[in-house]
Amino acid sequence: MKALSLFSNVGFGEYYLSSAGVDVVVANELLQDRADFYKKIHSNQNMICGDICETSVQDSIISACRDQGGVDLVIATPPCQGMSVANAQKSKDDIRNKLIVHAMHIFNEVGARYMLIENVPGMANTFINYNNKAVKIYDFIKSKIPDDFECKTKVLNGKDFGTPQSRSRSICLISKNGEWEHPEPHQYIPTVFEAIGDEEEFCSLRNGQHSNFPWHFAPKHNPHHIIWMSNTSTGNTAFDNAIHYPKVTEDGVIRRIKGFKTTYKRMEWDKPAPTVTMTNGSISSQNNVHPGRKLHDGTYSDARVLSVREILAICGLPTDLFDKFAHIQSDLTFKYDYSPNFMRKVLGELFLPKMCLEIIKTIPEEIESPPEPQLEFSFA
Repeated sequence: MKALSLFSNVGFGEYYLSSAGVDVVVANELLQDRADFYKKIHSNQNMICGDICETSVQDSIISACRDQGGVDLVIATPPCQGMSVANAQKSKDDIRNKLIVHAMHIFNEVGARYMLIENVPGMANTFINYNNKAVKIYDFIKSKIPDDFECKTKVLNGKDFGTPQSRSRSICLISKNGEWEHPEPHQYIPTVFEAIGDEEEFCSLRNGQHSNFPWHFAPKHNPHHIIWMSNTSTGNTAFDNAIHYPKVTEDGVIRRIKGFKTTYKRMEWDKPAPTVTMTNGSISSQNNVHPGRKLHDGTYSDARVLSVREILAICGLPTDLFDKFAHIQSDLTFKYDYSPNFMRKVLGELFLPKMCLEIIKTIPEEIESPPEPQLEFSFA
């Protein structure tokens, strides 16, 4: 089965698809750095970098698909910032929400049999301005599919499909006669400990410390943050600390910082990780701090965010995926081809690959059997 990937980012969602017999033959991404990195980790080099809103880019995508003999599947993962509840400043007519208009045009032009659309759960309640009318995105999608196609939507969570991360996404499946169904959740949910509990590969790290494994190092954090988090136990937030809580000093007066209880917060070992966001490098952002282990003095180790290597594990990707971009130096530290901030951002944007694989695996077999061969009889 041949596929087109729209809004690919660096293509993490596609990582395991070849095991399901899916060959992504054409991809599109807006940002050049993402497009270039895509070609570093995928055999598919037919990456079209450009704005899907531009007619010339759409034409290039459609032409590339036709050159491949057509595609059977379109995977579309448009940017979620305009729809995410995390975006308090979202516009009522965010241009990113209208990207789906162009995605549906391409789907119809390439004549694919299936389409998968992934986004945040808020997509179901998001309106776009189409032909000067406010239309719900899913209503718009349904209006643009062929008459004999159906659109089925459901919110799925990555933790239910083999990934130690709670990441809810709205999944829209488009197929002829609605034959494509969402996968059933797994009974077993993997945990943070199963992902990064191996102390040989994921050794404990102090502030700014490096390890013998590529991409497993601790960023340098604010010294105050280190104190607060060293005194915060596994699964808890520093806001609940009696003494070492988030605070500032103004004119000699100590004042508690107000904030959400999901910030300055440690993860839990025996549960899946919270959603990895693009701000996964900040202690003060959402649920980003390592679970830690209790030390002899009563404090907790690893007062830090997860390393890039740990985030790979939490996202269900091979932990050595980025190793080829790391080079050992004479002082036994690593030099990296890409900045850690770039790696953190693209990981925060990803479509969880194991969930994507489970969804693709439910694509039905061909319903129509090939015609029986016709035998010709000759009567002499």
